[in-house]
Amino acid sequence: MLLNITTTHQPASVLGFMLHKHPDKLQTVKLSIGKAHVFYPESSEEKTTVSLLLDIDPIDMVRGGRNLSGKGFALGQYVNDRPYVASSFMSVALSKAFSTAMNGKCSHDPSLVDVEMPFEVSLTSLPAPKGGELLIRNMFEPLGYEVELERYTLDEKFTEWGDSKYFTLNLKHTLKLKDLLSHLYVLIPALDNDKHYYVSHNEVEKLLDKGKEWLKDHPEKEQITKRYLFNLSHLSRKALEQLRDEDVAENDVEENVKKETLHTQRLKLVLEKLLASGAKNVIDLGCGEGKLIRMLIKEKQLEKIVGMDVSYQDLTKCKERLHWEEMAPKQKDRIDLFQGALTYQDDRLAGFDAATIVEVIEHMDESRLQSFERVVFEFAKPKTVFLTTPNGEYNVLYESMEENTMRHTDHRFEWTRAEFETWANKVAETYNYTVSFLSIGEEDSIVGAPSQMAIFNHGN
Repeated sequence: MLLNITTTHQPASVLGFMLHKHPDKLQTVKLSIGKAHVFYPESSEEKTTVSLLLDIDPIDMVRGGRNLSGKGFALGQYVNDRPYVASSFMSVALSKAFSTAMNGKCSHDPSLVDVEMPFEVSLTSLPAPKGGELLIRNMFEPLGYEVELERYTLDEKFTEWGDSKYFTLNLKHTLKLKDLLSHLYVLIPALDNDKHYYVSHNEVEKLLDKGKEWLKDHPEKEQITKRYLFNLSHLSRKALEQLRDEDVAENDVEENVKKETLHTQRLKLVLEKLLASGAKNVIDLGCGEGKLIRMLIKEKQLEKIVGMDVSYQDLTKCKERLHWEEMAPKQKDRIDLFQGALTYQDDRLAGFDAATIVEVIEHMDESRLQSFERVVFEFAKPKTVFLTTPNGEYNVLYESMEENTMRHTDHRFEWTRAEFETWANKVAETYNYTVSFLSIGEEDSIVGAPSQMAIFNHGN
């Protein structure tokens, strides 16, 4: 099983730096059963090709009682195609050989990660049962690839036996290297619809980690998800639910473009008011994957930027999107990220000029709000608090939104403007703050704007 990746990007030799594999060396990666070899058949400034060759041991596949193949008939573990086809072995080899590039990192030149380059890909012995050529095209073409296929006959001496389920796949596309690798990582085993290892909940996390940025908009996302997860319904349901809830909730009736525009407006307004307050340090409470933090670090006025979130996974993604490993030490000293909850007193939250709480409180049960109020306004006591939440009145303008539902499946409440102001005024009075209110987004004369912000200032 041979995978070739070729680029004519100028200079093409940067491919070696991006993959962290030297063109003049044969490099070998150990797999659970066998090896994968990385080498360069061609390497020049004009054109560079890297090859990934699998060397699977068919005897070792049977040893130790490993159930790696042979479903369907008694001698399957002895007579099967697993050592000779591009399958989940190739996917694992990709992740081991090119993990740094797949994760969007390049220590030689971090800017290369986001450069779209022309690539040609050749993959031999790709199985595509139950779908064949149409299945392959339906998976790759929506992602922008030009697809050429060569199907093998079952036996060249007995052509009357017909065609096999195996193909040589040739692809052309201009895209980021990390995207190309993630596409191959997910789609190769999805086409094969088999796995050489036990499929568990960990596979859902792998699928979402490598595929969430593009799979949620793919017209064949359900079929890809089900085949990748070996048609295990409970895992497929879990993955599809998370894909639907990623960035845009299952019941979120704002169109993607509208939601992005609204969220951008929200973050820009928070940033504008934060800088106008004169704050030198800030803590983003419920920072998520760090969208606001990525805006904050560009502002020289801010000497210290801290992010806190209850989700360790989101904090990990935040670091990845900040390119934490490649970040200059001086910049890294400005930033701190840690895990915590807004309903428990935490000394790390104290001492800040400003705190931002963007679209967070609606994810809490209302019965927990009093604990939240004390944590933020009594114990942490930042000089200024910028807090946003949806305006529930605006929901009537979303035509496809059902009555008595919320914009996000995880929202516990969505307050009207009056309810929000009543709550905020009570908080301000209780904890010695003054409060003012702003609308966010396009404002309707009757129901107001889609989002609302309260700005709390401590003392007089």
